[in-house]
Amino acid sequence: MEWYTGVLKKYTDFSGRARRKEFWMFALINFVISIVLTIIDRVAGLTFGTAPAEYGILTTIYALAVLLPSIAVGVRRLHDINKPGIWFLIYLIPCVGFILWIIWNVKEGDAGQNQYGPDPKAAERGQGFPGGEPGYPTV
Repeated sequence: MEWYTGVLKKYTDFSGRARRKEFWMFALINFVISIVLTIIDRVAGLTFGTAPAEYGILTTIYALAVLLPSIAVGVRRLHDINKPGIWFLIYLIPCVGFILWIIWNVKEGDAGQNQYGPDPKAAERGQGFPGGEPGYPTV
C-alpha cells in the first residue's frame, strides 16, 4: 500500500524517475479500488447515463482524484527508461499507442543515473557494493 500512497504524495511531481514496481503497484491498487467503487455504485444505484455507457458517481470522483497522480507516475516511469514525459501522449493513439505504452512500462529502467535523475533501483542493482550484490545481475 505504501507504493500507492507514495505516488499520491508525489501527485504533482513530474521530475525524477519511477521504477516499474512503483508504477505497476499503483496501477494494480488503482484498478482494485476502481472495481470496488464500480460495484458500490451499481449496488447503491449511483449510476448515471444510459447502458452501456453507465458511469458511477463514486468511480467518476475517484478517477478525477487520481488523474493527476496517474499522469505524474507515468511521466516519471518514462523518465526511468530515458524518454521525455511528452511521450505520455502516445497513449492517445489507438491500438499502437497502447501497445507501445505497455512495452515501455514493462521495460527495465536504465541502470545508473540518466538525465532525469539517479537510478531508483541502484541499491538493488548492487551499485555501491564491490562486485555487485550476490544473485542479482548488475546489467
